[in-house]
Amino acid sequence: MASVLRLRKLYFVNPVKSSSMGLQSIEAHKSDNKRNVIVAYVKNLMQKKQDKDDKKKRNKNINRGQSREWKCLDNCCWIIGYICTFWWLMFFLYHYLPLSLPGFPVIDSPGAVLKREGISGRHPVVLVPGIVTGGLELWDGKPCAEGLFRKRLWGGSFTETLKRPLCWLEHLSLDNETGLDPPGIRVRPVEGLVAADYFAQGYFVWAVLIENLAKIGYDGKNLHMAAYDWRIAFQNTEVRDRALSRLKSKIEVMYATNGGNKVVVVPHSMGVLYFLHFMKWVEAPPPMGGGGGLGWCAKHIKAIMNIGSTFLGTPKAVSKILSAEDRHVALLRAMTPGFLKSEILGFQTLEHLLRVSRTWDSTASLLPKGGETIWGDLDWSPEDVQNCDLKKVDAHSFRNENDSDDSERKKCFQEQEPVHYGRIISFSKEAATRPSSELSTQNLEELKNSGGSNDSSFSCSDVWTEYDEMSRESIRKVSENKAYTVETVFDLLRIVAPKMMQRMDSHFSHGIAEDLDDPKYAHHKYWSNPLETKLPDAPDMEIYCLYGVGIPTERSYIYDSSYDKCKSIPFRIDLSIEGKGSGCLRSGMYFVDGDDSVPVVSSGFMCAKGWRNKTRFNPSGSPTHVREYRHKAPASLLEGRGVESSAHVDIMGNVNLIEDILRVAAGEEIGGDKIYSDILTLSERINLKL
Repeated sequence: MASVLRLRKLYFVNPVKSSSMGLQSIEAHKSDNKRNVIVAYVKNLMQKKQDKDDKKKRNKNINRGQSREWKCLDNCCWIIGYICTFWWLMFFLYHYLPLSLPGFPVIDSPGAVLKREGISGRHPVVLVPGIVTGGLELWDGKPCAEGLFRKRLWGGSFTETLKRPLCWLEHLSLDNETGLDPPGIRVRPVEGLVAADYFAQGYFVWAVLIENLAKIGYDGKNLHMAAYDWRIAFQNTEVRDRALSRLKSKIEVMYATNGGNKVVVVPHSMGVLYFLHFMKWVEAPPPMGGGGGLGWCAKHIKAIMNIGSTFLGTPKAVSKILSAEDRHVALLRAMTPGFLKSEILGFQTLEHLLRVSRTWDSTASLLPKGGETIWGDLDWSPEDVQNCDLKKVDAHSFRNENDSDDSERKKCFQEQEPVHYGRIISFSKEAATRPSSELSTQNLEELKNSGGSNDSSFSCSDVWTEYDEMSRESIRKVSENKAYTVETVFDLLRIVAPKMMQRMDSHFSHGIAEDLDDPKYAHHKYWSNPLETKLPDAPDMEIYCLYGVGIPTERSYIYDSSYDKCKSIPFRIDLSIEGKGSGCLRSGMYFVDGDDSVPVVSSGFMCAKGWRNKTRFNPSGSPTHVREYRHKAPASLLEGRGVESSAHVDIMGNVNLIEDILRVAAGEEIGGDKIYSDILTLSERINLKL
């Protein structure tokens, strides 16, 4: 701009003078031409400057647009960074700060206390892990798994596997037809105590119990972890890995090499069902059974201490198969939609999880057993008398049979609105609460045989699930004004997950036997259902049901149905639905007493009533005991997950439970029942022929 001003000054401020008119005319003409040239030059410079300014504005706007475009992803990354930082800080504090700080009394471990009392181990101990907690390692795989030979694909560190998530999921999946290994892939359970001592670094499963057992003299000669592939059907662990045969041999060797002392078996969660299957298998003749004979269990087993018993299944298994959700996953979906909702970042996380988990037959073993007799119908359930005040839930919120103050119990249990726990799945709050006479009905057999749809608009999902084979009309019909009990929900699952349920029908049964002497119950599909099989002929074999109480536990669900097949999973738990007042309906889920995963009716009924004394399910009268552990949240960060926590996995570090197990293993008496919940009342409300 300065150069332009100097040029204008040169021509207009000091013009050249002339003496003649002709010359003045010529000079004037030249001056006009020069003036035009200067004006054009100035306009050109001004235009260039304007173009330059416009370009800067455009670049700035583009940068702003890109900033807005990546704002969502940036926020997600920041959130992940904050979570990881917080987790590592808590991990550091938990592991490296001493527990003996002022104000934090030191708690002796049960093993140390018993050792000072002069108590030592007597009976060999076999630990049986449950679903998910056992490690899995790769023995053969696809090219994408190069470098992972005998590395853990499940449990331990997930660092290497998470670098290739789709490859990882492919290797964790099973064949959708056989329920066994896909072609070219061999994943096997980790062996030894390390198979399930820790699920991941810093997150114990069996480690605390193992450490306490070691304090009273246990080691490799009298302590064994019965690892197995928790993904596959129980009988298939024998077909593929000879897991049941190896467990039989191990128990026989431990019995023989430990002075003829019988074995104490400690199963957890699904391991409870696995060992129940084992006891029938070991008695049954070959080729289906192990050929041990009817007296094998009486000879080799002193006691079975079932932790977090899942004898009658859990409603959570239904929601897992239906939408890959439970309470925690649904809440995580609401908080971090970018990772669990395919319509935002396209990760399709839940779709992948659903696709993989539906190849795991073990999930079907946890479906509720006993039908409407145990779990209730559209208008009745045993827990109808057990409503709770979730606003005041704490360590003592649930009913304690030993409490003397009735007024305090009534404060915690108030009926605020009609509750129908027997409706395990409801589509809409109206379907969950209205009278059964107002609910519409649908012939599910017609839907099951209706087949899929050829509508090309349905092929918009990158991840295949069995929902892709359903038509939009079928999805609408199964959810329109419907409520499903435990019996009809099996028909629903056969529609939405036909291949999985077809395999389930070959390996598991969920009913109640009318005549246990019927030859059909000799088939292995009935062996893990305590209502369709007999306990072994072992009158001295003690059976304990050890489980937590005092934690709101999922019992039934209200779902929202969206008919957009592009979302792949059309059904989701409706988190927007809340109950009135202080009832048990929160975030689209009804809650009852339990250990956060299994309701007390499933954990305690068999020991409280089904097997109590001599019944048709327990013909030899094996003694049964109910031992409940009332939940107490950690008092401080330094207490970690809580030494008196009763949550489904955290209970493995509960000092009271550990002491009970150690005393039984040492041949000590621990007394009879210890009950805090309504399990006795609930059991009496269940009208089951015994």
